[in-house]
Amino acid sequence: MRKIDFVFFDAGGGHRSAATALKTVSENQNRPWDVRLVNLQEVMDPLDIFRKFTGVRLQDIYNRMLANGWTLGSGYLLPGMHGIIRMYHPAQVRMLSDFWRPTAPDLVVSVVPNFNRALLHGLRRVPSKTPFATILTDFADFPPHFWIERQDQYLICGTDRAMFQARRMGYPPDRIFKTSGMILRPAFYQEFNHDKKAELLRLGLEPDRPTGLVLFGGQGSAHMTRIAENLQQIGRSLQLIMICGKNEKLAAELQAMASRLPMHVVGFTHEIPYYMSLSDFFIGKPGPGSISEATAMKLPVIIERNSWTLPQERYNAEWVRQKEVGLVVRNFRHICAAVDQLLEPNTFEHLRKNAAAVRNRSVFEIPDILAQILERSYPRG
Repeated sequence: MRKIDFVFFDAGGGHRSAATALKTVSENQNRPWDVRLVNLQEVMDPLDIFRKFTGVRLQDIYNRMLANGWTLGSGYLLPGMHGIIRMYHPAQVRMLSDFWRPTAPDLVVSVVPNFNRALLHGLRRVPSKTPFATILTDFADFPPHFWIERQDQYLICGTDRAMFQARRMGYPPDRIFKTSGMILRPAFYQEFNHDKKAELLRLGLEPDRPTGLVLFGGQGSAHMTRIAENLQQIGRSLQLIMICGKNEKLAAELQAMASRLPMHVVGFTHEIPYYMSLSDFFIGKPGPGSISEATAMKLPVIIERNSWTLPQERYNAEWVRQKEVGLVVRNFRHICAAVDQLLEPNTFEHLRKNAAAVRNRSVFEIPDILAQILERSYPRG
């Protein structure tokens, strides 16, 4: 029984979700592995370099920033954050080596950015020859020192762009693996056989109106209120499903809104696939998880790309344009025009067909890749 650690944190919901999905699929495939989920924030809480400077944990800073839409200029903050990480690198390495020394795993897999250098150095200080792999949960790296470091490890990439970046950093072919996309929960691959019209009626919506699903991750966003307000001016039949995540204030604001459009407001839920199965298109932030979830459910997307967009998510808009799976707007003030354009019958059919053609099976492919890494590292005989 091989021991594998999946390292994640809760800055945004995608990292924990990716680690949990991989653990679930590995267990469903009856892999001979003992998988442990390791929350990096908890391991390094005694150090907590960002709390020292701000009084708030790193993941809480990030989640608060997302919920309030405080992302303008976030690209300029990264060098400062990386500087703090470098300053505390020796302490991080000591803490990680102390964590792994009692029970070193047979493989460590990271689904987090920014800390992969510290993770590998901590593992080697044990000392241990345990292989280390990073799964990019973004469509592309945002160098330097975000996802891809110059070090002796494996990389698992979900796009051609990320593969190109890894090769450009000098990674040999036997250290890079390509998958068909981002990691999604297995629930996004289930078939829904319900009566869509009946389910819409049950939610207080109309069965024959085009339905847009608005989602900005697990923390919600103030953008959602502005989108709902702007869409009140649209001159076509439309209704909305608004998923607010853990942002209770946002959910209350939307429920209190005097909307002329039918609107169903949802708080935190694990039933995103269900709500997507009732929708015709997606509106949201250009996050890799949201875009991948929407295309897995055959939904064309409308996303925003501007100076407020998180730097690691800016390439995602280019990916959407290249794959022709949706529309990219400069500002959600133009959401009415974008929805009108997307719902033009020929455009909608084209975008929906392309979304259905993405066929991302990454969560089922990665266990085979991890098995290959284990076989190389621990040859039989």
